[in-house]
Amino acid sequence: MILVTASGLGRQFAGAPVFNDLKFEIRAGERIGLVGPNGAGKTTLLKILAREDQADYGSLSIRSGITVGLLRQQPDFSADATLFEVARSGLGSVIELQRQLEEAATELAEAEDEADRDRASKRYDEIHHLIDHQDGYAIDHQIEHVLGGLGFDPGDFHRRASTFSGGQQSRMMLAKLLLENPDLMLLDEPSNHLDIETTSWLEEYLTRRNVAMVIVSHDRYFLDKVAVKIWELHDGRITAYPGNYSRYWKLRGERAKVLERQYEKQQETIADLQDYIRKYSAGQRAKQAHDREKKLARVETVEPMRDIEAPVMGFGEVDRAGDVVIETRNISKSYDKKLFENFNVAIERGRCVGVLGPNGSGKSTLIKILIGRLKPDSGEVRLGHKVKVGYYDQGLEVLPPETPVVRAVWPEDDPSWVQEDVRDLLARFGLKGDIAFQTVGKLSGGEKGKAALARLAATGANVLVMDEPTNHLDIWACDSLERSIREFEGTVLVVSHDRYFLNQVADRLIVLGDADGRGRVIEGDYDTYLGMTARESRSNAAADSDAETARRAEVSVAKTASNAKPEKRKRKFAYRKPGDIEQEIAGLESEVESIERTLGTPAAWRDPIGARDLQLRYDDLKRKLENLYAHWEEAVELNS
Repeated sequence: MILVTASGLGRQFAGAPVFNDLKFEIRAGERIGLVGPNGAGKTTLLKILAREDQADYGSLSIRSGITVGLLRQQPDFSADATLFEVARSGLGSVIELQRQLEEAATELAEAEDEADRDRASKRYDEIHHLIDHQDGYAIDHQIEHVLGGLGFDPGDFHRRASTFSGGQQSRMMLAKLLLENPDLMLLDEPSNHLDIETTSWLEEYLTRRNVAMVIVSHDRYFLDKVAVKIWELHDGRITAYPGNYSRYWKLRGERAKVLERQYEKQQETIADLQDYIRKYSAGQRAKQAHDREKKLARVETVEPMRDIEAPVMGFGEVDRAGDVVIETRNISKSYDKKLFENFNVAIERGRCVGVLGPNGSGKSTLIKILIGRLKPDSGEVRLGHKVKVGYYDQGLEVLPPETPVVRAVWPEDDPSWVQEDVRDLLARFGLKGDIAFQTVGKLSGGEKGKAALARLAATGANVLVMDEPTNHLDIWACDSLERSIREFEGTVLVVSHDRYFLNQVADRLIVLGDADGRGRVIEGDYDTYLGMTARESRSNAAADSDAETARRAEVSVAKTASNAKPEKRKRKFAYRKPGDIEQEIAGLESEVESIERTLGTPAAWRDPIGARDLQLRYDDLKRKLENLYAHWEEAVELNS
């Protein structure tokens, strides 16, 4: 079912178009990731879909009767409301149904004749069905589940909402929207202010919702988990790709290569036609030249894909430090709770070490201790030979708001720098032209992040310490930063909740957050850590299972003694041979690969209806495959 249709949609500010001629459809249940460079108009498009802004031209049709919900970045609650009350307000429609049910029950009780009773009874049953369908008899449980999943402690449920931090208030707005559960959910950076554990919970929650979503996010790992389609908004237009973020990135690259080859081939053909026309337009072959002029006029020009401009970045050459740049001995730190205790780590030159853990686990505190900005409660930290530290703080406090950008980035202790050098550096990080002379306070979040990275590069430090450097960057800037870190010859220590980023740059992880304050050092990236924790969970589950098996064995003996029959597991799927299922899986996977190849060619995109049908078939095949995988696992397990 199509919920939203747009045609020729355009919006402009001060005469300059943000986007133009947008054409798209949103279907029930689709989870669409909306990506594009900063300033492409992603948030503007969400506001238009939510009817909080209006397009300047084009048409937008939203199906009658559907509800649309937009994640609000600013707090929206009364001064005296508690956290629980703010979340509960998202269930306003269910609460209204409960009021109507009470009213219908009163009418039923006061009915004076059979006709009134039948009418009241029918209304009561209809409302009861609606409430039951929305799980309206377990409102408190729903609220507690969502608030707990988003990291709120039950002890704070009845605390005044206004007393929470800005990041926590943003999570309240997310909780309210999740509980509202509209037909179309518009999520603008929903994983902001969430740690990895909470983001993982949100991913699972969203994938279980049978509602349409348009999600603006720079979190590529999040888009991989949640999105089934990617819209790229760039150069004023939307290009749709099937699949998650990784699939989009691959298809985009393939499509760019195909278009480039077709463009080059076409340019050769055009050059040959033009050359023939010039040579023979007035001679004996004038007729043939005229035919070629007609052919040239009919040529439908192939345009190569316009690249999204990404900053070059790069941190340059640095002095070589000693083999071990940072070493700790039994360091401990506590505030109102123990963060870490007797923690030991040695960081070697050339490594990129990621630091992760839940909010409040002490990540920023740890890196400040490691570089001497804070003292541990106990223990010792040693910096290696010829170590020079550069620090990027997530609050960007190193950039004074009233200072021109060029001055905020200028190295204070290096007289060899001149203004042109600083401007070249800023341009390398994507800050070009007059922006160098604006004050820092007038920059956007992304621009401030790039300025802080440029300042870090200007220090010439051989140990770069970064606290959440990707927070304000778009996907293309993140990609440049990742490449710059991989090419850097020094050492990098980085705190990040960005799992995709950690997979691209980290070769070691420090993981904080254990209840006993025991930090862990993992050799590898985030996926390595994820695999390790999964194995540990299976091992613990197996140990628990062994204990449960022993207990069940005792129960089984007792049942046998009393002639009781043991319970048999019930099948979820109909009986089929594993080999038959494997053949069906192979056929569907082959069709999926064929569709992916087709959608990677320009021809597929010239027919919007055909492309849409292919995307729908692709999504349907992926759902069938997920079901068949589960069926195959059951068949292998139970058919023996």
